[in-house]
Amino acid sequence: MEQQEIMQYLYEVFDASLPRLGPGDTASTIKAINMLLPTGHPYRAAENAVDIKILDIGCGNGAQTIQLAKHLQGTITALDNHRPFLTELMRRAKAEGVGDRIRPYEKDMHDPGLTPDSFQIIWAEGSLYSIDFNNGLTVCRDLLAPEGLMAVTELCWLKEGAPEECLRFFAEEYPAIKDVETNLANIKNAGYDITGYFTLPESAWLDNYYTPLEKRLALLEDTFRKDPRRMEFINKVYREIDIYRRHSEFYGYVFYLMQRR
Repeated sequence: MEQQEIMQYLYEVFDASLPRLGPGDTASTIKAINMLLPTGHPYRAAENAVDIKILDIGCGNGAQTIQLAKHLQGTITALDNHRPFLTELMRRAKAEGVGDRIRPYEKDMHDPGLTPDSFQIIWAEGSLYSIDFNNGLTVCRDLLAPEGLMAVTELCWLKEGAPEECLRFFAEEYPAIKDVETNLANIKNAGYDITGYFTLPESAWLDNYYTPLEKRLALLEDTFRKDPRRMEFINKVYREIDIYRRHSEFYGYVFYLMQRR
């Protein structure tokens, strides 16, 4: 498939109306916030808190952005290159009463066009893979203020011994996947101190992401059953879900928490 065609099909499947556009859940986002900024930290939302600048890079439709607005003080720049995601984010944010704290910013992560050293916190749930994890660490470090804080989720091997079917899938879909220890070393080499990390639970994949996504795939099947190109893409997503259900013990998303050195 041509890249333009792939992106068209991708946005048809991963519609802004979905609860989430990748693995994650509110509990994990709040856990990361609490680990990175414990209660009483001056960046936490509270009376007399310090006003800060936060960047949610690759924010999608903003499930985590809204939690950041609820728990942290300051203004959030929500960056994504797909306008419908930002539109849906702002609709949800206004419904939750935090729309005035979020600034939608339509821009590509490869060239964010933001001032260096200007953000106290950067958040990146499931987004850095799109510009390569290690490159993303560098891009974000340049945007962080000295001693700024960052939280990132990245797809990782959790243990050795994945079956051949699983290895082939990632060789095709995400050959850059690494194990947790390699990512920890790469984070340190990129100029960060690690403050903590944890693995997202399986429910963050199944309950909040794959189950709603399967319902959308079923609707699209009914519409595009006679369109072989679209069905190829839809079946590819079904395959991804099936691989996870059968082999989730071997891989998952890890939340990495860090501070610019």
